[in-house]
Amino acid sequence: MAKKRRKSKSTSSKKRFSLRLSKQNKVILGSLLIVLSIALFFSFISFYFTWQEDQSALSQFADRNAEAKNLMKKFGASVSHFFMYRGFGLAAFVFPVLLALTGLYFFLGLQAKRLIGKWIWGLLGVIWVSTALGFFAVERPLLGGLVGFEMNDFLQDYIGRIGIFLLLLFILVVIMVRLFNFSPEGIGNYFKEKRTLFKKEGGPKPETVLASSGENSIELTMPEESVEQKIDTYTHKRDIPPLNPEAGLDVNLPQEEEVDIDLDVQKVTVEKEESDIKAEKLVKDFGEFDPKLELGNYKFPLLDLLDDHGGSGGITINQEELEENKNRIVGTLKNYKIGIAQIKATIGPTVTLYEIVPEAGVRISRIKNLEDDIALSLAALGIRIIAPIPGKGTIGIEVPNKKASIVSMRSVIASKKFQNAEMQLPIAFGKTISNETFVVDLVKMPHLLMAGATGQGKSVGLNAVITSLLYKKHPAEVKFVLVDPKKVELTLYNKIERHFLAKLPDSEEAIITDNTKVINTLNSLCIEMDNRYELLKLAMVRNIKEYNVKFKSRKLNPNDGHKFLPYIVLIIDEFADLIMTAGKEVETPIARLAQLARATGIHLIIATQRPSVNVITGIIKANFPARIAFRVTSKIDSRTILDSHGADQLIGRGDMLFTQGNDVTRLQCAFVDTPEVAKITEYIGSQRAYPDAHLLPEYMGEDSGTGIDYDITDRDSMFREAAEVIVTAQQGSASLIQRKLKLGYNRAGRIIDQLEAAGIVGPFEGSKARQVLVPDIHSLDQLLQNETK
Repeated sequence: MAKKRRKSKSTSSKKRFSLRLSKQNKVILGSLLIVLSIALFFSFISFYFTWQEDQSALSQFADRNAEAKNLMKKFGASVSHFFMYRGFGLAAFVFPVLLALTGLYFFLGLQAKRLIGKWIWGLLGVIWVSTALGFFAVERPLLGGLVGFEMNDFLQDYIGRIGIFLLLLFILVVIMVRLFNFSPEGIGNYFKEKRTLFKKEGGPKPETVLASSGENSIELTMPEESVEQKIDTYTHKRDIPPLNPEAGLDVNLPQEEEVDIDLDVQKVTVEKEESDIKAEKLVKDFGEFDPKLELGNYKFPLLDLLDDHGGSGGITINQEELEENKNRIVGTLKNYKIGIAQIKATIGPTVTLYEIVPEAGVRISRIKNLEDDIALSLAALGIRIIAPIPGKGTIGIEVPNKKASIVSMRSVIASKKFQNAEMQLPIAFGKTISNETFVVDLVKMPHLLMAGATGQGKSVGLNAVITSLLYKKHPAEVKFVLVDPKKVELTLYNKIERHFLAKLPDSEEAIITDNTKVINTLNSLCIEMDNRYELLKLAMVRNIKEYNVKFKSRKLNPNDGHKFLPYIVLIIDEFADLIMTAGKEVETPIARLAQLARATGIHLIIATQRPSVNVITGIIKANFPARIAFRVTSKIDSRTILDSHGADQLIGRGDMLFTQGNDVTRLQCAFVDTPEVAKITEYIGSQRAYPDAHLLPEYMGEDSGTGIDYDITDRDSMFREAAEVIVTAQQGSASLIQRKLKLGYNRAGRIIDQLEAAGIVGPFEGSKARQVLVPDIHSLDQLLQNETK
């Protein structure tokens, strides 16, 4: 009886735990797993873009009003937070793959027993990848997740970093051997066979692909079952008898007769155009064109012209201040029952960044809301909380130093980062919180918007921009158009007018202070931009860099109007004053330059002390991705300039935030004093210069049209030829006459005025080409004949 009871119990237990699904249920379960894997995949992808914004939604899962930014909303935010942040980081992407594979097995009705091995190896791979990412990406805990971070932290206490590396390497070898049949002999045979085949036959033949792919050596070392499985997979048959690995693998290949044929290889030659051949000959005879040759003896400013301002760029560490701030931060958070697992300090010139890692379960929003309380406990202005720090997984608290260090322009210019910068227009703004020199390329910005309250460092920032370019570029490579409505900020640069400045042909002074001349200058730059685009089109290049390379190689003929094009940097101080007085007349050409001028080498830097929405309009903001914010008075102004708050919490005196469309970086602007600028301009101005400043195209406003009735006898001798060029091209522009007839700009402008008086072209339309009123050459002949009657 007892035996019967035992049998009945065993049979009942087998029935209880056996899971037999019908074909329909397998399809349903497989579909569910596949859909779930896709949902997890998109949740994980979205996590790395929205995890900061979704922190508050994690604790409000039941609240329908709380919205998550994840693609899968609250489900995606919660699941990805569990797997990615509290789990395995990037390694968690293995789980959607395993789920999708399991779903396919059920959906297609395959044997699920083979899934166990895949799950085991998959989980092992997840742990290995998470630990490896935690080991190699210490500064980015999000990559390896909490598991990777804790595994490394645990193992380091016992075997150290070298031990962790050796352990990871050993597990990688195990995975390669067991999972991918890795063996030294297999790799050696593979390369040996490859080398033999290439020596004998000049490359592998189609019939030898199976043998040369390394499958011979793999199958010889495999057990019997795996060989049978590999051949079955290759031939798609189930009835092939198993092979004996001890007997070796016999591969029968069809024999082919070797034919000894000489292969005549002819080198393909590309026929060069006649212009390229002439250009190569000119380069060989005279070398490349050197735009610096006219001022070949020009000397760049010396580093001694800049002052050190009481320091060599080093930072004094006050250990007592650091310890005191740390204790106050920890104490303040502890009062609100917020525990800290780790805290680290990074000391900058004016600000120290305290990075804290809160204990598990602490909401970031709670720390963010304590900004004012922390500022009160530290008795300091300018407290800024970055929650979390992008790419680090920590929370940053920026605290101003009691004794700030001055970042001198000398230390920034002398840094290796600036001296070795391979940029077109390098600008050294200052130093970061980690005391690193911050250098950016104006060409890649490509325009810069600068704002801040009075006395917070805007003018010093503009001087830092100009000084950086003066120390790095030759007068032939860059020109400045300076607009100074205050008439006192940029006047020091008058001394370098014939070296670095550009102006209108009829202007007495290169630095523009009159608003009317500002409008004419902006429209003149639009004309310059259009002329440059015409040159780029004729040279068949896309930007100024490619054009100048082609011109230096003597592939562009100067007789066709081509010339070396310097970069032009337009700097406008007190932009708000221009908007108040000129309005749309200023905004329209600036918007056009910001949209189109990048490729032609024209870049804009605009500064204002009033960053209100009626000054920095949506059109301007859309075309100025690079922005600098010094201290402003309100959060509204901060959002206007940066699209985020933070500028209202700066401490002034050159403390600034820089963004180029992504992260916001806090910098201490390099300080260059007025006497230093005077010494630099005096040094440059005392050297040999060009005969005049760089002349921009002449512009005449709409209300100053010619209105001149030229006498036929006073017409230019090239009037007829110019009229035929304009009518044939159906484009009324002085630059076209310049190129086709090889005339100077002033003479071409007079001919355009004569063509307008004769009724051949229409009136001036700003930066657009004039309308051609005569449709063809026959109509032109009739018009000119009627004038002589």
